[in-house]
Amino acid sequence: MGILREINKVRIVIALGGNALLKRGEALTIDAQKENAKRACKLIAEVARSHQVTLTHGNGPQVGMLALQAASHDASKPYPFDVLDAESEGMIGYQLSQQLRNFLSEKKIATLLTQIEVDPNDSAFLHPTKFIGPGYDKIQAEALAHTHQWTIKADGQYFRRVIASPQPLRILELEIIKLLLDAGVLVICCGGGGIPVIREATGDYEGVEAVIDKDLASSLLAREIKADCFVILTDVMGVMKNWGDSFAEVIKEIAVSDLEAMHFPEGSMLPKIKAACEFVKKTGHRAYIGALDDLPEILAGNAGTVIDLTI
Repeated sequence: MGILREINKVRIVIALGGNALLKRGEALTIDAQKENAKRACKLIAEVARSHQVTLTHGNGPQVGMLALQAASHDASKPYPFDVLDAESEGMIGYQLSQQLRNFLSEKKIATLLTQIEVDPNDSAFLHPTKFIGPGYDKIQAEALAHTHQWTIKADGQYFRRVIASPQPLRILELEIIKLLLDAGVLVICCGGGGIPVIREATGDYEGVEAVIDKDLASSLLAREIKADCFVILTDVMGVMKNWGDSFAEVIKEIAVSDLEAMHFPEGSMLPKIKAACEFVKKTGHRAYIGALDDLPEILAGNAGTVIDLTI
């Protein structure tokens, strides 16, 4: 079942969730993020010593906090989300590249700001679903929504802001990423789902107010660079059957068709399911979903959920 048992060296795309870098309910401080980045990179480094890893990451908590900070300055117009996406991509990429270099001094590592084209007519702009920023109780969330004209939705026991999350269509820096991979570089890219841009009628690119789902962007990346497997790391043990019930259990292995027939929350697990299934269907390779701390065991087939064409 585990891909590391089948092939000596593989090309792996690892998508590191925002909640893996910042635990739910944890203070959004630089010290907390640094410690979580260190923990994540120690595990990723174990895999990267023997295999070609490309790393992506979420930015939901961070970009939401940056937006909140920007909105608090009444005298100036807040930065648009494409700029905040770029800011958070650099901030998190810096922390990850630094920690990876500490664990992998022999490895060449590069963080690349990545623009991703989206459709300006994507229906997601009318129906925001992407969670950003910290969690609040209902009273706090409603007060902030009223003050800042936010859209809020429940995220487990918390309430969080949501914004548009259009489908990723094309990675503008794809050829650069391929050149770096061919040179043996561990690339950190498509951070936070990349910087969302649209193409004008003139052919020029322009940023838009959105946050692309990092799992969908990572799935696109994994397909484009012909990865052997795609791993989504989050803060749960895997895809759960009967989620929220006392008898919930991890699905160890499942076929794409069976997984797509199940129901999942739109703003949390569903994008991960869509991303994993899209990768499996278009490549024939396996995708894995599981907890960060279980990464070695996930790749060995002993933890998490394995998604395959058939089982």
